Amino acid sequence: MTTPAAECFMLTPAGALHAFAAKTPDASAVALQALLTGERSLSLDGWTAADALAPAILAGAIERGWVQALGASLPGPDARLDDFLQHVIGSLSGERRAVLASEGGFCLGRAGLEEGEAERLCAAAADYSDFAARQARRGWAGALRYVAFHQEPEFLLPSHAFVPLWVDGAGYWLILMGEPLLNNPALVELLWGLKQAGTRFAGLG
Repeated sequence: MTTPAAECFMLTPAGALHAFAAKTPDASAVALQALLTGERSLSLDGWTAADALAPAILAGAIERGWVQALGASLPGPDARLDDFLQHVIGSLSGERRAVLASEGGFCLGRAGLEEGEAERLCAAAADYSDFAARQARRGWAGALRYVAFHQEPEFLLPSHAFVPLWVDGAGYWLILMGEPLLNNPALVELLWGLKQAGTRFAGLG
């Protein structure tokens, strides 16, 4: 595969979900995360400077739909994280109601919900983190993945979806009401903002 020198690359929403799905990501996931380390999207040279594995995984990542090529460099989030969180997470919910919680239950952002309801959902996320950790210690890792709650027995559309994300060792729960709209560039923007924020919220989990 030939790559124009000026071509830049960015995670797709599917790639972002894959790259940030584990507390301890493997080497390829770490390399994918490196695409969100700068203030702008990276060329292959820039990506390779951030992670030497980039050239080796590029073709496979594009084939799997985890990375897309861009015609021009794309700027990252330029607002303070707490200023843009409510706008970004709201667009990931079919009802435009969403919460971002730390693993420990601290509410980092909310959209379309009153503070009390958001706090209750964050507390539920913290409880589920404890449950998932217990199950993992018992040998079942399935609880570490996505969680959906349904009000109807047909299980067609969740009333609440809990999406676990890990950024630089810090755990987060994205809690979405109604249809989860995860195939959305806003998910990449959210993770880019969290990545740029570094360890700012790491002590809150």
